Amino acid sequence: MSLASDNLDRIRQQVSDHLDKAEQVQRSKQQTQALMESIAQKLEQEDAVLVAHYYTAPEVQALAEQTGGFVSDSLEMARFGRDHPAKTLIVAGVKFMGETAKILTPNKRVLMPTLEATCSLDIGCPIDQFDAFCNQHPDRTVVVYANTSAAVKARADWVVTSSIALQVAEHLNQKGEKILWAPDRHLGAYVKKASGADIIAWDGACIVHEEFKARGILDLKRAHPDAEVLAHPESPDAVLEIADQIGSTTQIIQAAVSSKASKFIVATDQGIFYKLQQAAPGKTFMIAPTAGNGATCRSCANCPWMAMNELEALDRVFEVGGNEIFVEPALAERAMLPLERMLSFKATL
Repeated sequence: MSLASDNLDRIRQQVSDHLDKAEQVQRSKQQTQALMESIAQKLEQEDAVLVAHYYTAPEVQALAEQTGGFVSDSLEMARFGRDHPAKTLIVAGVKFMGETAKILTPNKRVLMPTLEATCSLDIGCPIDQFDAFCNQHPDRTVVVYANTSAAVKARADWVVTSSIALQVAEHLNQKGEKILWAPDRHLGAYVKKASGADIIAWDGACIVHEEFKARGILDLKRAHPDAEVLAHPESPDAVLEIADQIGSTTQIIQAAVSSKASKFIVATDQGIFYKLQQAAPGKTFMIAPTAGNGATCRSCANCPWMAMNELEALDRVFEVGGNEIFVEPALAERAMLPLERMLSFKATL
């Protein structure tokens, strides 16, 4: 069994245990509206702004938009928070996103609905093991995905998002540099194949994207032959091989808008459907099939940690305690270096 498989089995069991204990929240439209109004009032009172990831629930994304906040990918969330005049950032996402926001905005208070919301890529790449892995390959440039802890970022030469991972790899390859990639093996394999770069990768994966199955997508494609397949590069290679377009969350939305197709099979977290339907209201979106509830996936095509950002948790965000993000200043300073390198590189594209 590979390191990734062992980690993913352990992580899935942790998620399953959490879901077994968690209460399923059911509320009426009136209750939802009342919660949103309560949160909006508290945001104003606390001089706070809500930034939400594409993978959070539709009502959370709608609340961010309605209150002058922002919905995007992790880096753009952090950049919006940095530039917004609010004194407090509420990050609806997972823990590494809160850390990134704090690194870019050390002078602001950063709160999350819960610090339990994490990411299988992050917890599957602990800093002590990753540091040892890097030390075994001192001749390689260390490139890490944004879905990592502040400590892992601080150990890296570059931080990348899925939207520019390929361009960074091509840039380094042209300079003759060999790459140590972490933590997603599927994104690493995609970048290696597309760029031709010399890459060795950490053995990690996302528990959501890992579940997408090429066979199921092909079956759905036979039923909808006019549908295009849009896939996130965290998906397995067999899925990427049959995709019409491969890209980050933002790039998937852009592809849906610009494509002449009217139907799409989407291989990424289904939370993105809120923005897809908003950006392309006349088009039809279908979630790509996964292994299903009878296999290893309890919360297929929907990140269980993103689901922790429910309205009830947001309504308590200023009162619950223990949910503020802190990053040790020296660590944040080191992590900022590869982040700034990425931002500078992105500005040249």
